[in-house]
Amino acid sequence: MGGVTVPNTGLRDLKKAATRDALGLAAVRLGTARGLDAVTADAIAAEAGVSTRTFHNYFANKEEAVLHHIETSALEWFGMLRARPAEEPIWESLRYIAVSIVTDPERDLGETFAAAQLIESNPAVMARKLEIHQSLTRVLGEAIAQRTGTDIETDLYPNLLQMAVGAAVVAALTLWTNDTSGMLSPKQLVEDAFDQLQAGLPAPNTTKTN
Repeated sequence: MGGVTVPNTGLRDLKKAATRDALGLAAVRLGTARGLDAVTADAIAAEAGVSTRTFHNYFANKEEAVLHHIETSALEWFGMLRARPAEEPIWESLRYIAVSIVTDPERDLGETFAAAQLIESNPAVMARKLEIHQSLTRVLGEAIAQRTGTDIETDLYPNLLQMAVGAAVVAALTLWTNDTSGMLSPKQLVEDAFDQLQAGLPAPNTTKTN
């Protein structure tokens, strides 16, 4: 996936990661098109151009395959944050990461949103996502705590910051997805979301001039 440089990674590991990504994407595409209940491991494997045996080498079931994208995205945030300069203010680091992700030319934000919607429409997958989410948010929260000299166990700040930033990005992409005019860009919306958060989320100016 774009945006993260993985050091000292062998060709075999890169191929395995690419196969896992292809299977995860195939699961999302088929689940979106047919409904997840109608999708089988055989169909996902065929869509990705591999054998069913290969599918089971990577995922225990189709639900895990669908969740792969969410897991990868969360770990990507962690990797990118760890790669930022230690002296860089945390807000600048998180803004840089968010903007980099939504402007990555190799990333299809539509597919990312489709994965999120597919997960939310399936209670069993959503329950599993919540379990994964707890462990993944802790990983990111610990990285934020390390950068800010806080403690994820006792301080509200790293926990609140990661949740606020995550919600801001989701809100921005939701607005972008629903924009039928095509006038809004993900970068513009994410930048605006960070501006508002850093300003303390002031009340909007609803005064209209004639």
